[in-house]
Amino acid sequence: MAKTNEKTEEKALEDKKIVEKKEEKKSEKERAIVNGFSLIISPKQSYSICRMIKGKSIDKAIEYLEKVVLMKKAVPMNNREVPHRKGNLMAGRYPITAAIEFIKLLKQLKANVSVNNIENNIITIAMANRASRPYKRGGRRGKRTNVYIEAKDRKKIGEKK
Repeated sequence: MAKTNEKTEEKALEDKKIVEKKEEKKSEKERAIVNGFSLIISPKQSYSICRMIKGKSIDKAIEYLEKVVLMKKAVPMNNREVPHRKGNLMAGRYPITAAIEFIKLLKQLKANVSVNNIENNIITIAMANRASRPYKRGGRRGKRTNVYIEAKDRKKIGEKK
């Protein structure tokens, strides 16, 4: 009788250790990522949006892009490619289609952040690359972009430096 009690106690201890290890693995996730493959948006506009949202929290980036869709704020772009705008902004445009796609990606990233229990999120990596470009009617090439966005906890970024 004593041996069976010891065995059940040992199994209970092993189960607790397994549960603790699983909990440790869940809390180890320090970053949340989202990928957008072959999105039908301009790479040039995507580069500018990525440069603009990097270093901001997800909520602030979504707010800014919603203002871009409403044409209240412009996305800053390179002076060589785009004309000047009124106000303090030197050069910029309103990439509405690209902003809508980025809002979708940022909402997905926000969900990933909540699953990974990251409280003070900040976008650390936002990059856009050209994707494979399929042929369209008349032999033209379509615009396609791959987007990668990563968010981390603001406090943990400061600790590592």
